[in-house]
Amino acid sequence: MPPFQLPRRAAALVLSLALVLPSAEGALTVPPATPAPVPALPAVSPAGPLTVPTDAPKQPVPVTAEPTPTAGVGVRGLWIDAFGPGLKTSAQVRRMVDAAAKMGINTLFVQAIRRADCLCRRSSLPVITDADLQPGFDPLEAVIRLAKPRGMRVIAWASVTGVANAAVPNSNPAHISRTHGPNMGAQSWYSRRPDGTYLEGSDAWLDAGIPAAADYMVAGVVSLVKNYAVDGIQLDRIRYPDGGVWGYDPKVIARFNAETGATGIPASADPAWLDWKRDQVTALVRRTALEVKAVRSNLWVSAATITYLQPPRAGDLVSFRRTRTYNDVLQDWPTWMRDGLIDLNVLMNYKRDGVADQASWFDGWNAFAASMRPRADGGQAELAVGTALYLNSPAVIAAQAARAVNSGLGWVGYSYRTPTVDVYGGKSTTAQGLEVIRALLTTPGAALNVPTRWAASPPTTRGLLGRVTGVPVLGNRVVEALQGGEVVARSLTDGNGYYGFAGLKAGSTEIRVSGQRWVDTIPARGVVRLPNLLVRDLQPVPALPPAKIAPVVTPAQP
Repeated sequence: MPPFQLPRRAAALVLSLALVLPSAEGALTVPPATPAPVPALPAVSPAGPLTVPTDAPKQPVPVTAEPTPTAGVGVRGLWIDAFGPGLKTSAQVRRMVDAAAKMGINTLFVQAIRRADCLCRRSSLPVITDADLQPGFDPLEAVIRLAKPRGMRVIAWASVTGVANAAVPNSNPAHISRTHGPNMGAQSWYSRRPDGTYLEGSDAWLDAGIPAAADYMVAGVVSLVKNYAVDGIQLDRIRYPDGGVWGYDPKVIARFNAETGATGIPASADPAWLDWKRDQVTALVRRTALEVKAVRSNLWVSAATITYLQPPRAGDLVSFRRTRTYNDVLQDWPTWMRDGLIDLNVLMNYKRDGVADQASWFDGWNAFAASMRPRADGGQAELAVGTALYLNSPAVIAAQAARAVNSGLGWVGYSYRTPTVDVYGGKSTTAQGLEVIRALLTTPGAALNVPTRWAASPPTTRGLLGRVTGVPVLGNRVVEALQGGEVVARSLTDGNGYYGFAGLKAGSTEIRVSGQRWVDTIPARGVVRLPNLLVRDLQPVPALPPAKIAPVVTPAQP
C-alpha cells in the first residue's frame, strides 16, 4: 500500500469550508501474563498539553546526546511480567538481572503498566496494590539501576487497553476501575458488547474509541518516559478484546455515526464499523509514539503484536486482512511498521512445534512480518520474534529461537517467570527452568551462544504532531502532508482532533486539513508540534425555493 493511501474504509467524509488559525490553546490462549494494562490518570485537558501530576519527580530525566546510528546485532530479550515473582522485591530484581545476564540477554521488557496500575512510584498511575510488593520499592527504577551497567537495555512494557481484572481488583480509590469503571454511567470508559457486558473472562478493557480514555492511555505511557531513564516503551494489549463484538458503549456509537454519517447501531460485521474501530487503535499508536518521541527522540517505540492461527502469505496484505489479527482484535501492525509508528515489532508468535500445523504457522508469521519491514521512507522496521516459553519444552524453545535468529530477526522469550512448560505446569521451579534453557540457548552454535549488545538506534527519530479544534466533530478528518509540492502521506484525525506523521523527511512540510493549510519544518531529530488549528465548518447555504411570481395579465385589445 503506498505511503499516502488512507486506511481501507468507505466512511462518509464531511466536506467543509474552514478557517484555520493558530488557537490560543497552543485461537491460542495466552496466559495471564502477556504485556500489561494502564491505570487511572488525572484527566488531561483536551485543549492543553499532557501533564504529569505534581507528585511526580521534580527533576525530569536528562536528555542525552543521541548516539550515532550503528549496525544492530539484534534483540535478545526476556519479558519480565508482574503476575508472580520477579519484580516485587529488591532481591527478586537482583536474581532476575543476574539470570538474564547469564543467558546472554541484552534487553529486558519490564512490565511497568500492568492493569491500569504501575510497578513504579513516579508515574501518573496508581502503584499496584499487591501484598507481595516490597513497601516503598520501585521495581522499574531498580531494574534500570542494575541492568543498564551490565549492557542491557530496559524497555518499559505497558498494557494499554487492558485495565482491570475482576478477580484481583486494584483497591486504590484512584484506580480507573473506580473512577471510570463499569458503574459510572456516561463517565465509564470500558469497552462493551451490544448487551452492555464488559468482561472478557475476568478482564475489562478501555475503549480506544472514547476520546477521554485515549487521552488517559497516552498520558500514562508518557509519564513513564518523562520520569525514568528507560530505553523505550512497548505497547501491549493495544487492540480490542478477542471476540470481535466490542465497541458498543453509546458514546462510541455516537462518535462513529457523527463522523461517518451512519445511523443506528452498527452490525458487528459492518466493514465500515470494523475499519473505523481499527483506525482508533492505529490513532492511539500514532499519538503515543509521537508523544514519546517528543520527550526523547532516541527512545524505542515497540509493540507486542498478535499472530493468531494461520499466517498470511509473505508480502500479501490481502491475505493479512483475512486474519483474526486484522478482523477480530483490529490490529493493523503492517501499517504501523510501514508508517514508522513503531520502531520494533515483537510478534507474540506463541506456537507449539509439536501441535498440528503450529510449527509452520510459526515460520509463516515470521516470514510475513519480515516482508513488512520496508518502510514508506525507505528505511526498515526492526523485528523480533516473541516465543512462548511457557508452552514449550526446552528443546523446542531452543529450536524456535534458532529459527528466529537464523532468519536475521531478534528473539524475545515469554517469560522469565515461566521459562518452560514444566515450570508453567508446576513440575519444576523457575530457577530450574532458567538453568535448563540457559544451557541450551548458550551452547556452541545456539541462538544466544555469543554475547551480543543490541546497539542499533531506532529508525524513527522525528515527526510532526498537531491538532484541530473548534468543531464538535474532531475525528475522521483527512490530513495530508506535502513535501516538495507532492502528497507524501495521508492520515486521519482522532477523536480529540490529533493527527501526526512519523518517518517523513526532514524539511519544510505543508499540512492540509479541512480545506486549509499550515507550513512548518520537520527537524532532523525530534517532533515538531504545530499550533492548534482552529477549524470552523461552514454550513452550505440551502437553495432558495423558486419565487412565486404573479402572472402578467395582458390587457385585452380593444
